[in-house]
Amino acid sequence: MSAATAAPIKARGAPFRVMPGFKLSLGFTLFYLALIVLIPLSSVFLKTFTMTWDAFFSAVTSDRVMASYRLTFGASLIAALLNVVFGGILAWVLVRYKFPGKRIIDALVDLPFALPTAVAGITLTALYSSNGWFGQFIEGVLGIKVAFTPLGVVVALTFIGLPFVVRTVQPVLEDAEKELEEAAASLGANSLQTFTRVIFPTILPSLLTGFALAFARATGEYGSVIFIAGNMPMVSEITPLFIITKLEQYDYAGATAIAVVMLVVSFLLLLTINLLQAWTRGKAKKS
Repeated sequence: MSAATAAPIKARGAPFRVMPGFKLSLGFTLFYLALIVLIPLSSVFLKTFTMTWDAFFSAVTSDRVMASYRLTFGASLIAALLNVVFGGILAWVLVRYKFPGKRIIDALVDLPFALPTAVAGITLTALYSSNGWFGQFIEGVLGIKVAFTPLGVVVALTFIGLPFVVRTVQPVLEDAEKELEEAAASLGANSLQTFTRVIFPTILPSLLTGFALAFARATGEYGSVIFIAGNMPMVSEITPLFIITKLEQYDYAGATAIAVVMLVVSFLLLLTINLLQAWTRGKAKKS
């Protein structure tokens, strides 16, 4: 739009909008959200409601299902925490330092996004099995078996969750004002004080976002885990695999019941993290 055309519009008090009006945009947004997210999720709940309460409780609290919950959520939590620590360090190195091969490493961070999950699972199993490149040394020297154990599940979930943390923290570090760090140093703050009081509060919301994304992805991961987990009941069987098993047995109500539990727990955890993230942002603005 030219300046001559825009001037009368501004004079009349009607701001120019690229997108359609609010009602049309909101209606399209709600329709698309319902079509893609709400309707499929509601069908899971509707299928579960066909069960009696006793049948639902029995389906979601059996010993085998409870063991899969503990492994799935426990391994996802550990993997997300590991990614917060090491993903944050990796983002820091990529932003603050220049070194040969930096662009290659930066591109490799996105590899778990592009790599098919089944390929990732097969590759990790080959690497960490008893005769694999890494597994033979870890098991032979340290006596720790990785493949076909819960530890293998943590390794797979850490692999697929790393990009979420790096890509959420990296832009924040790039936009951070280095003048604040220089001012803190000029006032006598050491490196630890500068990090804890200047840098960490700035990247904390993005770290929480990366943690939430990595955790959410890990709880529903299937392809990269089933190969390295070993899928032993009560030991290394994840909940998504148990849901697939129920579907193969044509127990659709039982599968949706377990899916509802995972959905509710994941939603509550993500809601808690989002509230904590909003609280940290509000606290940062006040300070």
